[in-house]
Amino acid sequence: MSLKKQPVGYLPDERPPFVELIFFALQQIVVMFPATVLVALITGFHVSTTIFASGLSTLCFILITGRKIPLYYGSSFSYIAAIASIMGAEQFSSLGLNDKISIAQFGIIMSGLVSIVAGLLIQKTGRKTIDKILPPTVTGSIAIIIGLSLAKNALENAAAVPTGYDTALAQNMAWIISMITLFSTIIYSVYLKGRLSQLPILFGLFTGYIAAAIIGKVSGVPFIVFNTVQSEGILSIPEFTLPKPSWAAVAAIMPIAIATIPESTAHIYQLDIYVNDLAKKKGSKKKYNIADKLGLNLIGDGLGDIISGFIGGPAGTNYGENISTMAISKVFSIPVLIAAAIITMIISCITPLINIIYSIPTAVIGGLSIYLYGVIGAQGIAIMMDRKVDMFKSKNLAIIAIILIIGLGGTYGFTGNGMIPMFGIEIPALATASIVGIVLNLLLSIGEKDEETVDNN
Repeated sequence: MSLKKQPVGYLPDERPPFVELIFFALQQIVVMFPATVLVALITGFHVSTTIFASGLSTLCFILITGRKIPLYYGSSFSYIAAIASIMGAEQFSSLGLNDKISIAQFGIIMSGLVSIVAGLLIQKTGRKTIDKILPPTVTGSIAIIIGLSLAKNALENAAAVPTGYDTALAQNMAWIISMITLFSTIIYSVYLKGRLSQLPILFGLFTGYIAAAIIGKVSGVPFIVFNTVQSEGILSIPEFTLPKPSWAAVAAIMPIAIATIPESTAHIYQLDIYVNDLAKKKGSKKKYNIADKLGLNLIGDGLGDIISGFIGGPAGTNYGENISTMAISKVFSIPVLIAAAIITMIISCITPLINIIYSIPTAVIGGLSIYLYGVIGAQGIAIMMDRKVDMFKSKNLAIIAIILIIGLGGTYGFTGNGMIPMFGIEIPALATASIVGIVLNLLLSIGEKDEETVDNN
């Protein structure tokens, strides 16, 4: 009788050996870094402070949630337009950068309260109520548009060239670098076996980085640069600012938290599926009821916003990129995420380390993003498959169709900034798709008999 080979992977309460843990942590940092930094650059927040806030908020999130939910907290794209509206508001035009950040911080902190209240309500009403408000047709569709709405960013990054080298040669070289990164990552994730199969993202990054160095040397296009952040010393403490009360910031930023609730729900359901699948394959008798911890997750997410906002970081959410990485590598270990958070905070204070991260060519990030963002979208399909959504039911088709078209159409239509111009105002596409989907589901559920939740165990 042949023995069945034990699947490789780490469950949330399992800790890898130290060396593996560090590599897994670096892999998590690599995938969250581009988006987190990009939010800071777009909104005008201090980059090193944003990075530090991401690590600190993740660490606090994990501790607050009792080390039960393996998620990484990073800056959210959903808040970009709202924060930018405050940073660029005419009424604050005479203020300095730090004063503008301080005003936006107040709105970010208040948005955290929305998530906490929602989390407390969900904990009180239970899973059945949230399944009525956010069924898999809604959460799955939202996960799909989260991934696909980032497709533009992924391809633009894949073709990105260094400043001042906007030539056909440079762009062709960028495409070669991004494709080497993408396909090597896919090959590593599919064909590597054993422990090595858990580091495809990191290996893909290294492969793309080496390719960029060689191509840069041959072509003369400097894809790798090490002096992005200038500093007189090795240590560079992030610039922290304190919040200043502003009702304008509250009105602009606080409501966006509503849009992140279905996004967080989708992430929790994704985790629940993948973690319990790994537990089953490993023969574990333990049931990881992650989906039942949605309320706790929202409370932790809200406290993450408050912590980030209090020290000068943007509003955030748990990252789909990190979930994709965990799904690909089968590493859901909480200790890995704790290590990633601590290392991130250290990186934000050491100039050479920040410059090493910044030296990763945008084309390499683009190659990784094509894969990771696609996996986020695919996880939305997995949610609906796992919950056995009837795709022949008119109600389900209507909800899915409306969410997908509003979310994607709003993301890529009009000026392409993810905002939908309507009735003299601009509203964020993802938030609009989420709210319309939730309302439509509730309206179409009137008079419908309760159905027992399908038990897939």
